[in-house]
Amino acid sequence: HDFPDVRTHEHNRLIEQKVQELAAQARDIIEEKEDRQVARIKALVREYYVTKNEATKKEFEAANAAFPILFSRAWMQLKADKASGPSPAPPPTTAPEVAAPEEVVYPLDPELRERVMEIERLIIELGQDLQQLKAQGGADDILLQTCRKLVSRAKEGLSGREPSEFNVRRLDMTRNSLMTTWRQIKSRLK
Repeated sequence: HDFPDVRTHEHNRLIEQKVQELAAQARDIIEEKEDRQVARIKALVREYYVTKNEATKKEFEAANAAFPILFSRAWMQLKADKASGPSPAPPPTTAPEVAAPEEVVYPLDPELRERVMEIERLIIELGQDLQQLKAQGGADDILLQTCRKLVSRAKEGLSGREPSEFNVRRLDMTRNSLMTTWRQIKSRLK
């Protein structure tokens, strides 16, 4: 992808467009590989659940060590499948997964991308635990409003509208705020 150094506005726009296309292609490839890895992890967990085979267990434990975020996503999908009914329904769980990347912009930097995925996982877990706390009657209006505002700000930051949102410090602050609130919810659940 080497282009001549012409330095004209038209040429710069062409290069900018090509870079954006390449970045989109890279994102698509990464997301496709992640989806395949999640499907593989889910298959391993299901196989171990049925067979109790130690080799399968070691394989999915290795996948957990190598890809903790993807393992967490696979685990959450399996839990959702189990909660939805006795028959596993992969198509309904893949539809939301396809819609999610349109809302969240994943940075190309692997470190930032990992932080974004961790924030997404925290948002999901916080929401699930908050629903459970609400069902138990332990969620007050202040906690609900705080969670709503915190999650809304986090999602807005992950939408990519503001390029300055994708820096390590900002993402760490968002993650820490979500983690603190999640711990508060967890402590009320016990």
